[in-house]
Amino acid sequence: MSTEARRPPLPPRPVVPPPPAHPPATGPDDSNTPDAPDTTDRTHQHGVPAGPGPSEPPGEPGKPEDPDTPTAPPPPAASARFPDGPPATGHAPRRPLVPAETPGEHTPRLRPFRPDDDHPVRPVTAPAIPPPRPAGPPGPDPARSWSALPPGGRPTVSFGRPEGYDADARPRPLGRRLRGRTVAVASCVVLGLGLIGGAVTGSWLAGDSEADRERNAFETAGDMWHSVPVDRLFPPAVDGRGAGPGGADRTWTRVAVAPDGGCSDAFDPLLRGALAPVGCERLLRATYTDATQSFVTTVGLLFTDADAPAMRALAQRFEDEGLDRRDDLMPRPYAADNTVAAGFGDDQRASWTVHVLTDAPVVVYSVSGWADDRRVDSPQPAADAVRADADTDPAQAGLGHEAKGLADRIERALRKNATTPTEQPS
Repeated sequence: MSTEARRPPLPPRPVVPPPPAHPPATGPDDSNTPDAPDTTDRTHQHGVPAGPGPSEPPGEPGKPEDPDTPTAPPPPAASARFPDGPPATGHAPRRPLVPAETPGEHTPRLRPFRPDDDHPVRPVTAPAIPPPRPAGPPGPDPARSWSALPPGGRPTVSFGRPEGYDADARPRPLGRRLRGRTVAVASCVVLGLGLIGGAVTGSWLAGDSEADRERNAFETAGDMWHSVPVDRLFPPAVDGRGAGPGGADRTWTRVAVAPDGGCSDAFDPLLRGALAPVGCERLLRATYTDATQSFVTTVGLLFTDADAPAMRALAQRFEDEGLDRRDDLMPRPYAADNTVAAGFGDDQRASWTVHVLTDAPVVVYSVSGWADDRRVDSPQPAADAVRADADTDPAQAGLGHEAKGLADRIERALRKNATTPTEQPS
């Protein structure tokens, strides 16, 4: 908002009557006369320089005024935009460029600048306009091109050999440090290549060692029937923690060990025919009973003459054809006289399991039944009898857990003995 808009309008200026053409002579007491006209300089009253009155034409200051001549009508009232005086008829008095400030204004105004001798007005000259460029597309300045030769030909710049600093802040040629770094990098590369080569060679040798170890373990397991004491193959007592129904603990006690011999009477004819491809080098058997002497179980280790591929082929056949679940391919029990297993025959077999190993030339099997010489009409494989939904008599009695649990513990002992140094036979 401008200062002019905030300034309140000034009151109208009173109209001063024109002075007479011949003012009366003034005496010493005329200054106190109340009717004397105001002859004060109007320049000091309103900031307007003194000049001829509005009704006095210029150039005739002393001409008497004709009474018959009609006088000019009074000027109209001052407007709100020009309150400083009435409109002039002829030569109007000069009004100030900027009205006087009022007490209500707070912003100082810019006063007009009037040049004088001390502050002359400097002429303003227009900037020089460069001549227009010739028509045509703009292009690079040839004088600023890299190919432009300076006066005297192209300069030659030579650089000094850079210097580095050692640990004591002494200058030294930088090339020596670079050579040291190059040697260090080359050493690291050679060392890395050596480590990689060593790792590859080690893995290759380890692979051969692993194969040799497996082959040695396979051969060692095949000789355990005569290199390991019987008490390590068939411990007198076997701990079956969590081997019973519902995770109950079992404990089996050995009641008899069969003399080592052949396989002619140890299996049903069909099972003996299925095992024939791997041969029968030696058969070891032992019979156990539980802590309550309610059940009896015969566990056996058949040491074969086959190698690892033949054992893998036999295991695959048993799995594909389900030979370990057929009740006409069951192993036979070992009934020892004067023991709780004296009456344990083929008709008392209730559950069984047959497992062909692939990391040893051994077939682990077991068969279980009641110790009271009870006849079983429908034996059930242990893999089916240990299921939670099995409702057959062998399954309800836990004979499946007896056969599977004891065979698993004897197999673990066999693997442990295969990796443990054994005593040489005498």
